[in-house]
Amino acid sequence: MKQFKTTFEHFFIVSHLFRWTLLIIPVSFTVGSLVALFLWLLDKVMWLRWGHPWLLYFLPLAGILIYVLYKYLGKNSDAGNNLIMDEIHEPGGGVPARMAPLVLLTTIITHLFGGSAGREGTAVQIGGSLANFFARIWKLPKGDVRMILMAGIAAGFGAVFGTPVTGAIFALEVLAVGRIRHDALMPCFIASVLADITCSAWGIRHTHYHIAFSEEGKTWLSFLHVDFLLLIKVIAGGVLFGLTGYFFAEASHTIKSYSNKWIKIKWLIPVTGGLLIILFTFVLGTQDYLSLGVTNPDKNAVSIVSCFHAGGATYFSWLWKLLFTAITLGTGFKGGEVTPLFFIGAALGNTIAMISGAPVDLMAGLGFIAVFAGATNTPIACTIMGVELFGTGNVLYFAVACFTAYYFSGHSGIYHAQRVAVSKVSMLDDHTDKTLHDVREKRIKNRQQWMRKSGPTL
Repeated sequence: MKQFKTTFEHFFIVSHLFRWTLLIIPVSFTVGSLVALFLWLLDKVMWLRWGHPWLLYFLPLAGILIYVLYKYLGKNSDAGNNLIMDEIHEPGGGVPARMAPLVLLTTIITHLFGGSAGREGTAVQIGGSLANFFARIWKLPKGDVRMILMAGIAAGFGAVFGTPVTGAIFALEVLAVGRIRHDALMPCFIASVLADITCSAWGIRHTHYHIAFSEEGKTWLSFLHVDFLLLIKVIAGGVLFGLTGYFFAEASHTIKSYSNKWIKIKWLIPVTGGLLIILFTFVLGTQDYLSLGVTNPDKNAVSIVSCFHAGGATYFSWLWKLLFTAITLGTGFKGGEVTPLFFIGAALGNTIAMISGAPVDLMAGLGFIAVFAGATNTPIACTIMGVELFGTGNVLYFAVACFTAYYFSGHSGIYHAQRVAVSKVSMLDDHTDKTLHDVREKRIKNRQQWMRKSGPTL
């Protein structure tokens, strides 16, 4: 039999791909359809909130409702994306099917009342929970469950952003820092493409972004086809994008950790978060940093789209969005982190461009993908996302910004179940095979020990 497999290996390859295509089709159709419903509802509640700004005052009550729903109906669904990643690493209790409708409903509630959150987390959880639902029906073995969960992640991500290639690579890359396993490559690719097609077939249209800057046809030296000064600015921007991704992840985890530590009555955590969002909104005198922030009917408002134009953001728009999102998600509201990361990155890129004289649309686009790359440790997926969203003209700058941000975000990230498979630098090999949660806990412990030793000795 072994000799037969070796001799006719392509027969088994075709059989494998055919089987997985059949398994993936119902998953992709279901995930793509539910993501389409989610995006349609999200669009409706965004317009409803814009028309009724007073809905913000009910954000604390919305937080209580979300808390109650997860406490009495959620089972272990509250772990979200990290539960799916844990199940892929070590299949065990499974991902509950109730996760999909719960996260869809609670994300809509969060956005309706002004919470600053995204949509990727919702789409990925929809994909993971539905994939696990089909795996249970079909009684798949553990190895296949792992692959179909990855395909579910790819389907959700590819459909929600309209980036099917990015969705496939993201599902492979996000599980472990520094390592991509290719055994699920085709299932993830098929799932992402089919889910995106399904979502589009329902009439969903994604926001289009445009970078007008292009170096095509320009030559600075006979052997150099890139603007060296601009390249230096992009590298410096990549450093800042990576540090911002690190800061966002640390801020979100710190707020969640301390709110659970200090507030003993747990339903008061989202109430506190909601009140803080209302307070900061009043202090700043604007609602620009609430909800998604992709577009805004007010032409003078700061949004992701406005950040691609000079004057489209203030110097600290990125910091305010970071703070609003860290509070929202750190106190128990639902949604994703990625769209706010797009906002933070685009606004920071706008600021860097205005200060350095770099092209505004290019730096906004680089921040858009690079802060995401740093916060999720997925530089390859984010580089490809740049190509899918902005075209191929500036792919070198996409890669430089994303790869640099990846290094400077350190061993941190928004997904604490992510594991360090290969350390970013050899001097940190002791982080290998640990989750980002474990790495962070050790980092905090070491800092506390260092502060005690270096403190006053009077």
